[in-house]
Amino acid sequence: MAELPMGKVVTAGKIASNVQKKITRAQEKVLQKLGKADETKDVAFEEGVINFNKQLVEGSKLQKDLRAYLTAVKTMHDSSRRLYECLDDMYESDWYGRKDVESICEDSDLLWTDFHQKLVDHALISMDTYLGQFPDIRARIAKRDRKLVDFDSARHNFAAVNKGKKGKEGIKITKPASLLERAAPGWAQGILSAHNVAQTSLSRSQAEEELERAQKVFEEINIDLQEELPSLWNSRVGFYVNTFQSVAGLEEKFHREMGKINQNLNDTLVKLENQDLSRKTGSQGVRTSTAQKSSSDRTQDANHTLSPGGPPAIPKSPSKLKPAVPPPPKVTPSKDMKQESIINLFGEAATPNISVTSPTQYDAPATANLLDMDLDSLQAATTPAAQNWDPWEATEQAVVTEEAVAETTAVTAAATESTESVEMPEAFLFKVKAMHDYNANDSDELELKAGDVVLVVNFEGPDEQDEGWLMGVRESDWIQHKDLGKKGVFPENFTQRI
Repeated sequence: MAELPMGKVVTAGKIASNVQKKITRAQEKVLQKLGKADETKDVAFEEGVINFNKQLVEGSKLQKDLRAYLTAVKTMHDSSRRLYECLDDMYESDWYGRKDVESICEDSDLLWTDFHQKLVDHALISMDTYLGQFPDIRARIAKRDRKLVDFDSARHNFAAVNKGKKGKEGIKITKPASLLERAAPGWAQGILSAHNVAQTSLSRSQAEEELERAQKVFEEINIDLQEELPSLWNSRVGFYVNTFQSVAGLEEKFHREMGKINQNLNDTLVKLENQDLSRKTGSQGVRTSTAQKSSSDRTQDANHTLSPGGPPAIPKSPSKLKPAVPPPPKVTPSKDMKQESIINLFGEAATPNISVTSPTQYDAPATANLLDMDLDSLQAATTPAAQNWDPWEATEQAVVTEEAVAETTAVTAAATESTESVEMPEAFLFKVKAMHDYNANDSDELELKAGDVVLVVNFEGPDEQDEGWLMGVRESDWIQHKDLGKKGVFPENFTQRI
């Protein structure tokens, strides 16, 4: 006896029987391929086998891709953990939200771990269970194919035995048997004939029993598979739905929770940034305030600072903090005539109010104001001062005054010409001139230097404008680029309208 690896004891007779079956099946297959023996066909079952193989291929691919997805999740988990550990190591103990950052790192790691484990439990394990039934069914399909060959072989053998009996009414005795029959006495010849008939009946009976046994084994396997294959094929829809619903639901929940963690981290970092900016802008605001108070006692620190964790401070009313208007340019006469005398002599008539927004109002020369003045009244008002002048000084003063008026008229005409030649933005309101330097503290603010001219424009929304702030673009930037991309907000009390 021989012992197989599985521990089953097989006798020599059993081995010989298995070998004989393999030989018989091989002969039957050859005869069927050559067309000398018919083959039992079942079209419905063959379609079921095709669907089974297709379903097995699809399921195996899904299992492979799902394992790759889980590997990617594990890799992302490791990368995310190292990234957050790096942040935790760099985050100094005196920074804002130190404990919050530690908690965020721990929550992120736990969330990744839970997500991976639930994917394994609800997707991968069910996927393995689903594919676990395919090997057994595939083995039974192969066994059915073998039993079908045995059934066809037994059927052909039985048909051959019956055909031989009908054709020759017995088995043909070979030549040695005929010699024996002739050599035997007469009384023994009947016994030999009876033996031959018994042998023929025995072969037919064995062939019939073999056919019945082969048919029974085949039909048992065939009936079970005929029921299981369609049911397995239809089950794929529900399995695919459950699998992808589980993956999608777990992923949606994971990203929602991870979004909250990321939002908390972002809020913490924004507050840390605001605190850092407040330290810088605080010292800068002190220097700016000192410089402004040295130039004008009426101005205060209008450069807004960022309080820790709070919004920017709104500048105070421009009417209270508006810097003093500087005096107009001095005009020095040939003799020691003071500028105040010229200004007091003509008052506001010599200084027209120039507005670049409506240049058409000043198309007429400024000297028209002097012609319309009541010189008698003016002379009466200034008689005490005029009595001290000699004729040469009065004549020279009049010439200087006319030169100042002409210069003012030329400046007005130049401003009018410049305004008309440059196309203003659609939302343009008026111009202002920076009286002090302003350092922008945010990306939406406009950096200003003393003397910069700014084109003031409307805010995009009425709710966006804060009290004491204007929106504009430097005139030089607009002339060069014709684009409002560099516009920003700036404090109104740092400028003067022109």
